[in-house]
Amino acid sequence: MPADARLQELAAGLAARREAGLLRRRLCLDSPQGAEVVLDGRRLVNFCSNDYMGLAAHPEVTAALARGAERWGAGSGAAHLVCGHLAPHRRLEEALAEFTGRPRALLFSTGYMANLGVVAALAGRGDTVLEDRLDHASLIDGARLSGARLLRYRHADAADLESLLAAATGRALVATDGVFSMDGDLAPLPELAAACRRHGAWLMVDDAHGLGVTGATGRGSLEHFGLDTDAVPVLVGTLGKALGTFGAFVAGATELVEHLVQHARSYVYTTALPPAVAEATLAALAVVRREPGRREHLHALVARFRAGAAELDLPAAPSATPIQPILLGDSDTALAAAAALREQGFLVQAIRPPTVPEGTARLRVTLTAAHSEAQVDALLAALAGTCSGAAP
Repeated sequence: MPADARLQELAAGLAARREAGLLRRRLCLDSPQGAEVVLDGRRLVNFCSNDYMGLAAHPEVTAALARGAERWGAGSGAAHLVCGHLAPHRRLEEALAEFTGRPRALLFSTGYMANLGVVAALAGRGDTVLEDRLDHASLIDGARLSGARLLRYRHADAADLESLLAAATGRALVATDGVFSMDGDLAPLPELAAACRRHGAWLMVDDAHGLGVTGATGRGSLEHFGLDTDAVPVLVGTLGKALGTFGAFVAGATELVEHLVQHARSYVYTTALPPAVAEATLAALAVVRREPGRREHLHALVARFRAGAAELDLPAAPSATPIQPILLGDSDTALAAAAALREQGFLVQAIRPPTVPEGTARLRVTLTAAHSEAQVDALLAALAGTCSGAAP
């Protein structure tokens, strides 16, 4: 196809997405992440960040980043297996292993790369990967990349998983989000683990949105359910959400980590994350451990928001996590609601297909430890005037 014709084809595709209300656009903030941000010269209360513990601009974390850059430079300079594995990386892996209660942890440059690398390293042709229908795209893409047979079970349905496990061939790997990023609900991990145990399958949990937030001490969804390494052999976590920095890790048995060092292509063939980021993450982890009040405040805000949403008859999803979707149905309605909220001083993003299933476009409200009760109450009042009584 000639280059001009190909560009015309791309333009037509973009026009079709625009017409359907599905065209994605980037925002450019003129401020750091926080409970309030500056966008296009306006200060807005930010209710769409994954900075759940309010650490992205925490002074201890940013100071550690600056000191780390001065001591270790701006970049790692190479892949971990060449000469890019520096002392801060080692210290962070040890700290993450201890925090999650596992023998070893292995850093990845992003959460997407961690899921791609792990799934493809643990399953291949002749094997079966089984995933929740609402799993993150990175888990789905990892299964496709692996060459294994991919089976999708109904959302959070352990009985459906069990029926599929009975038909699985080769080695079976079950992969699920711990907290689902668009709905905010927790996977039924004890039931999934029991099904895996009965069928000799391994369970892999991506706890990107649970780590630092869920569980009595913030150790995530596995702590919440009291599950150990035997129940969940493979744990993936990200550093760019509750810990406020960047990157990801996999935690598990020594044999698992050494296998990934040899076979996870997204680990072997990419530059290690900057060592200064590792230093900042160590500082963030220290704050999470030292200040449980942050997490307690966040959970109190979640309860306050849910009670207010119920009183106002808002179409909120049944989530007990900081992710609080307001389900509006079609994309145009969600876009209009997001625009109306912005006019009232609130930044809340509309989430549309294909990120969520057709007919479930929504406002994805996220609460953080940096928010105040007054800010949550103000958002509820704005939502009442914008979305009350709406239904998908």
